[in-house]
Amino acid sequence: MTATSLAAPPLALSARRRWTVLAVCALSMFLVGVDTTIVNVGLPEIGRGLNVGTRGLEWIVDAYTVVLASLLIVSGALADRFGRRRVFQCGLVLFGIASLACALAPSPGLLVAARAVQGIGASMLSPVALAIVVNTMPDPRERARAIGIWASVFGLSMAAGPVVGGALIAAFGWRSVFWINAPVVVAALVLVAVFVPESRAARARRLDLPGQALLTAALFLSVGVLIEGPHIGWTSPTALTGYALIAVATSAFVRVELRRREPLMDLGLFRRPPFVTAVLGAMAVFVALNVSLMLTTFYLQHGRGWSPLAAGTATLPMALGAILCAPWSGILVGRLGPRRPLLLAGGFITVGGLSLVNLGQDTNVQLLLLAYLLIGIGFGFANAPLTSIAVGGLPPSRAGVAGAITSTARQIGSAVGVAVAGALVTGVGPADLARASHTGWLLVGACGLFLFAAARTSQPTNTAKA
Repeated sequence: MTATSLAAPPLALSARRRWTVLAVCALSMFLVGVDTTIVNVGLPEIGRGLNVGTRGLEWIVDAYTVVLASLLIVSGALADRFGRRRVFQCGLVLFGIASLACALAPSPGLLVAARAVQGIGASMLSPVALAIVVNTMPDPRERARAIGIWASVFGLSMAAGPVVGGALIAAFGWRSVFWINAPVVVAALVLVAVFVPESRAARARRLDLPGQALLTAALFLSVGVLIEGPHIGWTSPTALTGYALIAVATSAFVRVELRRREPLMDLGLFRRPPFVTAVLGAMAVFVALNVSLMLTTFYLQHGRGWSPLAAGTATLPMALGAILCAPWSGILVGRLGPRRPLLLAGGFITVGGLSLVNLGQDTNVQLLLLAYLLIGIGFGFANAPLTSIAVGGLPPSRAGVAGAITSTARQIGSAVGVAVAGALVTGVGPADLARASHTGWLLVGACGLFLFAAARTSQPTNTAKA
């Protein structure tokens, strides 16, 4: 969502219609979130079906998340200019077509390409959905509740992905995790056409194509080095070249953004400590989630020989924790502000991650389930307060782009989490997967600890006063 999204006059809709619009947008957001993690539990089956190793499997996941992360802000700008409902519908169509291409992909290369196109479609859904919701909610308190619900739905959808994926793969094979998108997309298109009104920003921003190109390059290079590093060597000439290109792309991006009248990213927001910690906190939460899911997938399926359904079911406590606590977190943010739910998020994620730092080949299943539950609870509590901190205290003209940057940070965290977890288990035999994952669980605990720093910079009654 762009900076001008919130500046447009809100639509005069009945209360019932406003909450119906929220429900429709939440359905689409659930689709985007589920597709970020649903593939994880199917990676071993995809690897066997397409004869692809760990590095290729990481690209299948991250091709989606990196493209999604890099295009979120520009998609919001396109929606402001050409109409939010129109761009939202285009995103649904593109997402649906790409999902069918994923389901039919005969090779790893084509699957990665289709996943990238999926990411393009998904980028037209996430920021635009939030812009539509905000534009239909004129009351600040109602808007705060709606934003909390929106963030909560996205969070719980990511936690639910492995459970849904495991059930689908057990019944219909790995391609079904992509086929399932088709009926959801069709239903969403019908609901959007019937219930969602068209809207545009009062003044559309100019597109920042140089900034967009440099941001995309920096993200792809960073994730690419993380994925390929274990294979090419972290100090090899190729890796060193990659580091140099990342530095050049990032420096050029900052320089371009500081000189443009209407930049892709408002870098002035990073002068606000609460915003910086909210962005880093959002990234940390999604690093923790995706490291947990990736390590769990390989440990249970490769290390302990579990089926995809069993491995997906094992993450059910994580999904339940997120499902139960995400709405509760939104309510707490609306009533008390973001600090308390964020402290709860940090505590649960930290304890959950650290409880598995001594994971062994025959670790008690009850300990695994408890750790997943704690991480899921923490994840559920985290998203609504981080969104609130990011946009809290900002005028409407800047709140939109702040939310978009936070959404971008979440997807960057997802991509980095997958890449880091993959690097830890690449080339590791089944008997050594538990030991190899210890560093990953330490990282999950560290991500939880960082949320305490983010909570300290928040205003305790920020959202409640809105």
